[in-house]
Amino acid sequence: MNLAYHIQERNRKVLVVDMDPQSSLTVFMGLDPTSLTKTVYDSILHSSPLPIHENIHGIDLAPANINLSAAELELVVADLRDMRLKEALEPILDQYDFILIDCPPSLGLLSYISLVASTHVLVPIQTQYKAFCGTELLLNTVARVRSRPNKKLQIAGFIPTMYDGRNVQDARTLQAIKEQLQQVGVIYPPIPRSTAFADASEDHVPLAVLNRKHPAVPILKKIASRLEKII
Repeated sequence: MNLAYHIQERNRKVLVVDMDPQSSLTVFMGLDPTSLTKTVYDSILHSSPLPIHENIHGIDLAPANINLSAAELELVVADLRDMRLKEALEPILDQYDFILIDCPPSLGLLSYISLVASTHVLVPIQTQYKAFCGTELLLNTVARVRSRPNKKLQIAGFIPTMYDGRNVQDARTLQAIKEQLQQVGVIYPPIPRSTAFADASEDHVPLAVLNRKHPAVPILKKIASRLEKII
């Protein structure tokens, strides 16, 4: 939501797609997942037009709810499952400059079909050892997608998140991210750990709407600017 907000500030038309059954993005943008009659689930499983809620802080949203958790099982036996999200997005591609897909934290089928539908992968990594170790599995999955269904998939970069410079482990992990991943993609400045993100989410607004002077805002703007140049 925050990246989409700063991209649309640059006069770009942006759609965000919630592919996480937890529906965090949908909730953060002010929608009640339990009240939705149509979601991304209906588009990828039943070929319904993508349901789009327009102009939420300048951003359009294709929402999700708990039905997506069933999609993981249903996709196992679905025809042409790899292409389901890609095909759902194709009718509206010309309407947007950017489509940001918010993937679930696991590397199941929902993440896989999201990678197949994407041009670039932007990877947030918490500056904690366990999160850093999980990056190898993600990169292996990206390589698998590149091998056949989406050979043009690229790495847009890595965003260290929830960084606390006072914490020795955070500083050590950030250094490891820079040393081991800089040859794979751009390493962006770390997003600081801050309760302001939770406050903004609770108010259903981007951080810059809650507090324009927050130190994370210039970092988010820088990432948005860089994304605009590489796409």
